[in-house]
Amino acid sequence: MAGAALTAKVERWPVAGAFTISRGARTEAVVVVVEAAADGIIGRGECVPYARYGETVEGVVAAIEGVRAIASREDLARVPAPGAARNAIDCALWDLEAKRAGRPAWELAGLAPLKPVPTCYTLSLDAPDAMAAHAREAHAHPLLKIKLGGGTADAERMRAIRAARPEARLVADANEAWHPDELQHLLAVAAEAQFELIEQPLPAGDGQRTRWPETRSADLRR
Repeated sequence: MAGAALTAKVERWPVAGAFTISRGARTEAVVVVVEAAADGIIGRGECVPYARYGETVEGVVAAIEGVRAIASREDLARVPAPGAARNAIDCALWDLEAKRAGRPAWELAGLAPLKPVPTCYTLSLDAPDAMAAHAREAHAHPLLKIKLGGGTADAERMRAIRAARPEARLVADANEAWHPDELQHLLAVAAEAQFELIEQPLPAGDGQRTRWPETRSADLRR
């Protein structure tokens, strides 16, 4: 593929109310959109800079603008560092190549035809009763992702949401808010409430020092 010129722009999308996780709340989603242009064709990709890993919107835009032009996806190994900027450029180049070839990206990548997959509908962190009410309002969504914040309230949240949606598939994301001392109890409650997955339960690094309880994935699904 011949070289492509890169540009970046920032889009801001308001959130209905506020979206809250253990590390804070936000009222808008900020997205960096990359355009890769060549021969009058434009490929597009996007990313959301993640502060947890030291990324900022300004830093990601600067990284993309620092590239300006790129010859092929293989050049991504040298610019920029792995992260949101590289991901957005990669997606834009795949989109550009697919449009120029008149073929879908999955075919160019040598993959099988893509099929629809279920995605999680996420419930923002809130009081147990409020989260249970939001779970009931989301009755059209069979798979819910529950944001948790640590402490005894998380046990109440998981039980309340299960009671509100007995038929739903449930997963949880604690965003590193659980303390190792409460891990065994909260995993037992998750198993009791039939959660299928707990994402990021402990702060980075704590998992290496923690003796994990004998809670298997089968216990969480049972």
